[in-house]
Amino acid sequence: MDACVAAAVQMASGPNVGANLIEAERLIANAVDAGAQLVVLPENFAHFGIEPTDVLQHREADGDGPLQTFLSQQAQRHAIWLVGGTIPLFCSVQDRAKSACLIFDPSGERLARYDKMHMFDVRHPEVDEQYRESDVMESGDDILVLDMPFGRLGVAICYDLRFPEQFRQMAASGVDVIAVPSAFTALTGQAHWDVLVRARAIENLCYVVASGQGGYHLNGRETHGNSMIVDPWGSVMDQLPQGSGFVSATLDRERLDSVRRNFPALNHMRLTCE
Repeated sequence: MDACVAAAVQMASGPNVGANLIEAERLIANAVDAGAQLVVLPENFAHFGIEPTDVLQHREADGDGPLQTFLSQQAQRHAIWLVGGTIPLFCSVQDRAKSACLIFDPSGERLARYDKMHMFDVRHPEVDEQYRESDVMESGDDILVLDMPFGRLGVAICYDLRFPEQFRQMAASGVDVIAVPSAFTALTGQAHWDVLVRARAIENLCYVVASGQGGYHLNGRETHGNSMIVDPWGSVMDQLPQGSGFVSATLDRERLDSVRRNFPALNHMRLTCE
């Protein structure tokens, strides 16, 4: 892995896809102006609807659609590696979608797709909130780790952060950097976001680039934000508490190798996750 400047974009997206894409384009350009070579967009960057089912109106066929074209064009225009947050793609169930993260190279070519594996089906009785992501989304089945010029890149999405066995499988595949597009709620984010992001970096001795939604949305929901980039020792290299913007940091191979050489915990594992 050569050194690479990574950026995590933070947004407070709404139901207007056009406005969200304009904002995403602006923030990508700002991150590139700051030197970013790898840019990670947040979960639901292009659409954050009023009702959970609103997302189904924006489903695209795999490989064809305006959101996919937008991502490809942004990667090509800025000659960056782009982790495209999440967009809804058609799936095998008529009234559901896959929450898909697409990765593009600097020529705009799509390299890979990861479908969110864990659905956010929880209740927050203290604030009278309930979420049933599985009512509109179909879960994916496979982890993703792929070769990039700056190392092995893995992808996880939001609620996936709570399932360390998924990240252990990435570590077994030699992951160096994990991108985590997210939209944590304000309540769960305040309680767990920082701990989970840093833990995934520490236990797997890798960089984590965690990009989030961060602000108030037209559906009345508040997201936690605090997008951050964490190094393999668990040190927060940059973070943004709330609002639109980005964080950036240099992912350095020497730092990664040094931590792994002096603290070879990955070589000491005695249990495996199936």
